[in-house]
Amino acid sequence: MPPAFSHPRKAPDRRTRHGQVWRMPSWLAATLLLPLPVLATEPVLDSFHQDIQPVLDKYCYDCHGYGHKKGGVSLDDFASDAAVQDHALWLRVLKNTRSGIMPPADETPLPPELQTKLARWIKQRAFGLDAQQPDPGRVTVRRLNRVEYRNTIRELTGVDFDTQKEFPADDTGHGFDNIGDVLTISPMLLEKYLDAAQAIIATAVPTQPRIVAETRVKGSAFATVKVASQVMQEPAAPGAPAVPSAASTPEYKRPVPVADGNALIISYYTPATVTAVHQAAFPGKYQLMLALQAQESYVDDQFDLNRCRLLFKADGETLLDREFVREGEHPYEFTFDREWSAGAHELSLEVQPLAPDREQKRQLRLSVKAVTVRGPLAEQQWVQPPNYARFFPGKVPATKTDRLRYARDLLEKFASRAFRRPVEQPTVDRLVRLVEDVMAQPDRTFEAGVAQAMTAILASPRFIFREEEVETPGPGQIYPQVDEFSLASRLSYFLWSSMPDAELFRLAGEGRLRANLSAQVDRMLRDPRSDELVRNFTGQWLQARDIGTVAINTLEVFVREHPSPETEKAREVFRRVARIPDEKRTPEDVAALAEARKTFQTFSRLPKPALTDELREAMKRETEMYFAHVIRENRNLTELIQSDYTFLNEPLARHYGIAGVTGPAMRQVMLPADSPRGGVLTQGTVLAVTSNPTRTSPVKRGVFILDAILGTPPAPPPPNIPPLENVASKEELGKMSLRDTLALHAKNAQCRSCHNRMDPLGLALENFNAMGQWREAELNQPIAPAGQLITGETFANIRELKHILATQHRRDFFYCFSEKLLTYALGRGLDYYDVETLDRLVARLEADGGRPQDLITGIINSAAFQQRRPLTPAPGLTAAVTSAPSPSVSLSQPAP
Repeated sequence: MPPAFSHPRKAPDRRTRHGQVWRMPSWLAATLLLPLPVLATEPVLDSFHQDIQPVLDKYCYDCHGYGHKKGGVSLDDFASDAAVQDHALWLRVLKNTRSGIMPPADETPLPPELQTKLARWIKQRAFGLDAQQPDPGRVTVRRLNRVEYRNTIRELTGVDFDTQKEFPADDTGHGFDNIGDVLTISPMLLEKYLDAAQAIIATAVPTQPRIVAETRVKGSAFATVKVASQVMQEPAAPGAPAVPSAASTPEYKRPVPVADGNALIISYYTPATVTAVHQAAFPGKYQLMLALQAQESYVDDQFDLNRCRLLFKADGETLLDREFVREGEHPYEFTFDREWSAGAHELSLEVQPLAPDREQKRQLRLSVKAVTVRGPLAEQQWVQPPNYARFFPGKVPATKTDRLRYARDLLEKFASRAFRRPVEQPTVDRLVRLVEDVMAQPDRTFEAGVAQAMTAILASPRFIFREEEVETPGPGQIYPQVDEFSLASRLSYFLWSSMPDAELFRLAGEGRLRANLSAQVDRMLRDPRSDELVRNFTGQWLQARDIGTVAINTLEVFVREHPSPETEKAREVFRRVARIPDEKRTPEDVAALAEARKTFQTFSRLPKPALTDELREAMKRETEMYFAHVIRENRNLTELIQSDYTFLNEPLARHYGIAGVTGPAMRQVMLPADSPRGGVLTQGTVLAVTSNPTRTSPVKRGVFILDAILGTPPAPPPPNIPPLENVASKEELGKMSLRDTLALHAKNAQCRSCHNRMDPLGLALENFNAMGQWREAELNQPIAPAGQLITGETFANIRELKHILATQHRRDFFYCFSEKLLTYALGRGLDYYDVETLDRLVARLEADGGRPQDLITGIINSAAFQQRRPLTPAPGLTAAVTSAPSPSVSLSQPAP
């Protein structure tokens, strides 16, 4: 359906219901310029008729009054106070008049003073907002999302628990995955939390006071002391399938041993010996555990029949002599008992190929994970387990009574940190009883009892959910402040996506966090943990998270920019002949197929760009480092739209066509004066994630700018809209530019109004292909990036568009960015009652030169961040406000 404020292009004709041209008297115009007092006793409908309807009559009723209902919107059909207080309607009016979308560019604009007057009436009368006591809104109790859970567990226990693997993906709302309303918990997820608590504590917390000492000799610690000469891999015959080789040295038939992380990769085909030395501190009995894993590179329908012999020796004595054939990915572990003296002991591995001349097809390898040395096994030489002192500081008391007192102290501190506030004594009592019950069981230790209690803490809803409490309201205060422990959590999960640290917890406990907020925000932004704000906010606002998985067919992208009639003809030959059985192919078919193969071989030799994992990671880092630079250096936010610098390494600079950058390290790079780069819109992340797999998408790119930069996303498309490729035949499309194709697609009246907003923005980025590379043409058609915005501004290229957005639409961007960051900080979508907060944040930005740290401070000091609606009605607050609100009217909703 068309947007709510679509408008016909015609000369203004302001008429009343009786057809007479309506002229605003000078006295009424002067009255409208006066400040509007809040008259609580005056009916809202009366104030609308007196103060607002004359303005709408002159500027809006041609399309939205007197029976006109463009986009389903009428602005004069109100019969009661309740009808005129339509929050969703007036929020859309406010957004569209503020951004200049309404009235349309070819109509008489709404003067600034009347925009201010209308905005004030909407906030004070239609919304009923109190600027002195802003409504902080309702925040659903929030579950820790996957990122927050992982970071919190790491801070609390030191365990890096892989939530991406163990937990299902979090739902998103309003563009972010930390929104309380969508962070639900299913029975399956509840079970996963219970399993996670057990696994985390089992990994982190020792259950025995002393254990046999273990030393892990990593595979990568083994040094090569003997190896056969290497043999170059012979090139594959033309047309034969490629034979994958070892990832470390793919150019050799006999790869040398090579480190792969902590492991050592050794080949079946290369005679080699590697050694490592272990120092035994004491004489006694030891155990050696050798951990291996077989590896092979698969080739369809081909098998590698090579074999090798592996010898494992300690001090020259053979402990393992085993033959290996094709083993798939099978893991192996071998254990050997040894009697060792104190001092150095040599460990060695020797590979002997058993069929060195046999054909190599699958590249068989062994990955040496580690040799674990356990010992001495005598109990008098056992040691404290790793991390024991972290969870059991000081000496554990000997008597039961003292141990339970000690456990109380441990668990009170651990639970207070896990729950992010001091824990109540009845809860501690229950945890101590659990320790006592476990200790009483046969073969269970005091440490095992504490571990069981800690498991219960991590499985508690008080850990999984961020509970909040409020302080007692002061005299005349409608909305109570959240207490300082809740404020500490709001701060830490906003800036760090993790739990409060000791400093925040200490200040909250002393009741001095609010008094030290400015210093704490500065400290937290300087802390490396604030990288989480960069990763998680930009990853979702700019969709940088998606660059690693976005599907881009680089070959199809290349073909669109380097069209070859010969190659396309050869492709058609392949398609035609492939449908003919071999025995029925004519000599002409066979000849045509052979010629087509030659054409493809010639085409395949052309150098083609590739969107490698390395390149995708560099694009993601460019976006993150760029955003972090603007935030931490407190630079004007408009630099996110246009700047003379970006962050690159050599591969990414080469991909962008920027010279003079060498090496793999990402660093700030000043751009040439005429560069189209600079700003997030021309970064590879945004350009790739807003493209289709085989081509760019001006529609997706236009929608992205409207939503992420201007804050005025279009309405959802009507159902059953055909793909762009269906607007004309394949032959006709081959002769049309993408701009022509979009224009043909937008002939549909239902589509036109939205495409008039989206397409000029998206087409301005057409010089960048789906991989983010610059180009001048596509399908032999020159790129034409010039266009005109729906608000009237014209531009010739992306540089001019970025300048328009950063200057003439700077305020729109400030509103949009503030809304996105406030949504992320609060963990809820914004509603009509947040308009006053948003206005203050933008006013602060404009006054302070667009400095992001001022915005962050403003958000943290806002009523929405500091306060909460009371759970029961308070004096001066109606039950309608304190009860669950009507369906949310997000400030991010589609705007006409």
